[in-house]
Amino acid sequence: MARFDKSICVLGLGYIGLPTASLLATRGYTVLGVDVDSRVVGAVQAGNLHFHEPDLDILVASAVGSGQLTADHVPAPADIYIIAVPTPFADDHAPDMSHVEAATRALAAHLRPGNLVILESTSPVGTTERIAGWIGEERPDLGPDVTRSDARIFLAHSPERVLPGRVLQELVVNDRIVGGIDTASAEAGAAFYRTFTTGTVFTTRARTAELSKLAENAFRDVNIAYANELSLICDRLGVNVWELIQLANRHPRVNILQPGPGVGGHCIAVDPWFIVHSAPEQSRLIQTAREVNDAKPRWVIDQVRSAADRFKDPVIACLGLAFKANIDDLRESPALAITAALAEECSAKILAVEPFVDECPASLSALLNVEFVGVDEALDRADILLLLVDHDRFKLIEREQLARKVLIDTRGVFR
Repeated sequence: MARFDKSICVLGLGYIGLPTASLLATRGYTVLGVDVDSRVVGAVQAGNLHFHEPDLDILVASAVGSGQLTADHVPAPADIYIIAVPTPFADDHAPDMSHVEAATRALAAHLRPGNLVILESTSPVGTTERIAGWIGEERPDLGPDVTRSDARIFLAHSPERVLPGRVLQELVVNDRIVGGIDTASAEAGAAFYRTFTTGTVFTTRARTAELSKLAENAFRDVNIAYANELSLICDRLGVNVWELIQLANRHPRVNILQPGPGVGGHCIAVDPWFIVHSAPEQSRLIQTAREVNDAKPRWVIDQVRSAADRFKDPVIACLGLAFKANIDDLRESPALAITAALAEECSAKILAVEPFVDECPASLSALLNVEFVGVDEALDRADILLLLVDHDRFKLIEREQLARKVLIDTRGVFR
């Protein structure tokens, strides 16, 4: 294995930062992972995970065991800094860049001429330029123009483009976009990514790289919204939406996606709002798609409440809490939000089922009418089965187990 004399500091040890840090450590870099959460730092120091991702446990244990990966609460001097912290939005959908700013200001004290700073967090257009400004404020010796030839650092944005459940493979094989604050920064960033990726690395301006990630997820969001809107139309007109889509997709140039209970995760459910916030008058379709997808959970809740009216003391089993199949990621999950809303709005007993987590999520555990149970117990006790996530485990349910149950299948598993 090639060994590199460069050290790397990864700020943020979440769903992107920890796999990235671990991969780089096993590729020969000396890596320090930084996180403000003591629980996360402690887990990584012990070579353990704080979330589920296939094969990541082996990689983390190997990286920590070799001494190439360490973890701490604060950054330290390094040659390359990777910012991989959360970028949520506020209640008004305005982007919250406080984590990126805090990470930038924390690493600024350690910067030296020649360092490379890479923003991987999905961010609104212009964020890389704001990072340049924050560094200039903290380190006037390096700026405020951080590209100054006599005391320069390199600054770029390279958005992650990985699929939960396939992160370790896609970190290596997917193409990368590297947008620099200037040409030299883009080239420096591209040279770094070429040391561990097999995909093609493309260079561009920072603003273009920022918008490319947002555009990719907005494209997916718009197409999901079309499928979700079709499901509402079909319900109104008495048409089976799953059959409709299957038949429509027989057209050689049509590929309608599958509807669901909403859209979750930290990408598709969030990133389009960054575009809307930056250019509201020009992003009417993107905003409408967001509104369609954000409204779908309420439609599901109304369907369940209507079914519950048939029973005196209904028991409702919510099958799945994650935002997508076969992962434990609950971020922005419509399934979790639907389950919580049903518990708060109904007098029914709610059975929460999620095979990929070990304990009831905090947002549900405080609700007195919620029990966290396994699949078999839910099938045995429930009057209403609400399938919210198409986990492989749920696909193993026999049709006979659904007899005499009211089934509301938001994923078309039993269509």
